[in-house]
Amino acid sequence: MDEVLVNHQRRIFNNWDIVAKGWYIACPSRDLLKAKAKSVEICGQRIVVYRGEDGKVRALDAYCPHMGTDLGIGKVDGNMIRCFFHHWAFDEQGQCLDIPCQTAIPKQAQTQSYATAEKYDFIWVYPEANAPNPVAEFDELKGKQIVTIHDKPLERSCHHHICMMNGIDAQHLRTVHNIDINMDLFLNHNQLGNIIDFTLKGELPKTTFKERIGRKILGANYEYSMRYADGCIGLLTIMKNVRILPSLHMIFAYTPVVEGKTRIQPIYVAEKRKGIFGWLLTRLFLLLTKMAYYMLRDEDGQIYDNIRFHPNLLLSIDAPISKYMNYANQLEPSKWSKKVRSEK
Repeated sequence: MDEVLVNHQRRIFNNWDIVAKGWYIACPSRDLLKAKAKSVEICGQRIVVYRGEDGKVRALDAYCPHMGTDLGIGKVDGNMIRCFFHHWAFDEQGQCLDIPCQTAIPKQAQTQSYATAEKYDFIWVYPEANAPNPVAEFDELKGKQIVTIHDKPLERSCHHHICMMNGIDAQHLRTVHNIDINMDLFLNHNQLGNIIDFTLKGELPKTTFKERIGRKILGANYEYSMRYADGCIGLLTIMKNVRILPSLHMIFAYTPVVEGKTRIQPIYVAEKRKGIFGWLLTRLFLLLTKMAYYMLRDEDGQIYDNIRFHPNLLLSIDAPISKYMNYANQLEPSKWSKKVRSEK
């Protein structure tokens, strides 16, 4: 047996004490109207998100640095947020700009701000004031208008890094899903190191009647890809280069909730097409994407709700798993990590 080596020198993979720098979902965009604020829990942090009068979303540590009142119960004032308790006003950088009872503002009157983005009908928060990269996209859809629908989030009883490896586990495609395809792995990293792309290609078998029908409809070869961004977002593209369908796209956004639990938000994405027929076609492709996800979800759930991951004996077929683990171990811990917070 060929064993595959994993770099454990910097253990970020499967480590509940580390929150890697990356984009995490705060809430659906529709839940935050103009001039409204709400507080949310993200990776164990209480964060206030608010939409200013200009329509832009901001995010700050939720607890006012004065006496600790949750800013989420405060009031949006222009593009600032005022604390409900003493009406201190903070801008999007977390700087206090107004204290009603006095003109002087202490230098310490500030709180942590976070980068935000609105994409795929969600508000995303990055655990730093500035994000070095945007929320990940599909290469095939860049520059195009898209339509998204999202499912109810679900929870799994393991770390999100373990859930994320599902799409590149070649063994379980055969043993769990009865998809018997010998696939070759192609790997690509971006320059920043926060994105890794796995592409798997293989020839569809023709042993069974079902497989022969599949070859006639889809063609002789099958290909799909997984793009992992920041160790917390997975972008899956299936039905690549088949005969009768365009590629189908789905996103899995992962957030650690408490130790032992991960929240997964499925999002289905399709290119927007013009006209009534185009609208119907787009909805059909979104429905097919959702159906493909549901075909595999429950079987996979049995695994990831009943696992204590121990990669002590990886085989050559597990090379994608080891490569993902090495990728996760080189990610950057954020200030939301327990170790980073304890060192302050």
